[in-house]
Amino acid sequence: MCNLYSMTATVDELRRLFGAFDGDTSNLPPFDEIYPGHLAPVLRRKDDGGLALQRMQWGFPGPAAAGSRPVTNVRNLASRFWRSALNDPKRRCIVPATSFCEWTAEPDPATKRKSKMWFGMAKAYPPLFAFAGLWRPGDDGPYMAFLTCEANATVGAVHPKAMPVMLRPSDGGRWLDNERVDACALAQPFADTDMRRMS
Repeated sequence: MCNLYSMTATVDELRRLFGAFDGDTSNLPPFDEIYPGHLAPVLRRKDDGGLALQRMQWGFPGPAAAGSRPVTNVRNLASRFWRSALNDPKRRCIVPATSFCEWTAEPDPATKRKSKMWFGMAKAYPPLFAFAGLWRPGDDGPYMAFLTCEANATVGAVHPKAMPVMLRPSDGGRWLDNERVDACALAQPFADTDMRRMS
């Protein structure tokens, strides 16, 4: 499960890749390490069909039966917990990112700690992409989480269980606007040829 990523692109770079938007359009600081519970920039549809940039807390409040632990990754798309958000295009969002981290399975023999392994785009400048996300309003502001899927070979060499669902710019409208079945068909491993391990 991905529980650490970065987003260091500027507002202008976001616009060039994802199109025009309004909302939180002051230039963004670099988000070098975004952990669950942190605020992060997210793009969502407005009622008029345009895009808005908004900062959201990473992690949906969890179900009471799970001890209310925030849920950061959406793996089981058939789960009743995610059904209403997946069915409603207004609750889908795009989570911009420049890299994401998975931890090694085994600790380093010297430090006794697991190591961070960062992944990103192979040939992109800026190295910007997006996760397929869901969001919901809350008393303390909006929350978001993003989808995961089976890992490709690049990520699977470090973390074989799953990887985030990565979107190309051309996939954004399909994820945000299409019917659930077609939108969820994007939950596929990203092409290995378009990715690289950065560390």
